[in-house]
Amino acid sequence: MKVDILTIFPEMFEGFLTTSIIKRAIQNKFVDIKIHDIRKYSKNPHKKVDDYGFGGGRGMVLMPQPIFDAVEDLKKENTKVILMTPQGKTYKQKMAYDLSKEKHLILICGHYEGFDERIRTLADLELSIGDYVLTGGELASMVITDSIVRLIDGVIEKDSHLNDSFNNNLLDYPVYTKPVNFRGMKVPDVLLSGHHANIKKFREEEALKKTQKRRPDLLENGENNG
Repeated sequence: MKVDILTIFPEMFEGFLTTSIIKRAIQNKFVDIKIHDIRKYSKNPHKKVDDYGFGGGRGMVLMPQPIFDAVEDLKKENTKVILMTPQGKTYKQKMAYDLSKEKHLILICGHYEGFDERIRTLADLELSIGDYVLTGGELASMVITDSIVRLIDGVIEKDSHLNDSFNNNLLDYPVYTKPVNFRGMKVPDVLLSGHHANIKKFREEEALKKTQKRRPDLLENGENNG
């Protein structure tokens, strides 16, 4: 998979690309992630990418020209263009699975007061990671990229994500490690029994209990997977 991220703050991605699973996925060539400075596509002598919005109002608005040129330069036949915006569709785990099967993604990070409305015509999909507003789309693009990359075959063991929270409309079951008894809190006996069928049943029941207690809405509407 190839991921191109368009931003006016490329330095924000330095740590993201050089640590943990993302770093290993890049090194092992499961994914190719490139960060593109939108300013490099600006035709303005001062590399300006924003201006005041028509009709007044506070804040600066990203201009269409640099972003259109960037997308047109990077886009291929099999590319899906995604616009990061709080007005987009709320991101869900099912979307992560679907996007992990794509060959090429372009993620556009908005910033300032917003972006020129005409930029929306470039997008195949508009996404939001929640009902709140960030200073820009950079953090959202990292969240989405991370959630997708970990699902690419070979990046992590498949069993590691099959039981993730939000699969099958359930939160993940509780897990434990050593010591068996920590400050009076003990690991459930069934997990020490070695009886795989009982362990499986216990985990399924606990996942359901946790979901009912913490996120009953997932069971009520069944829409968490998109």
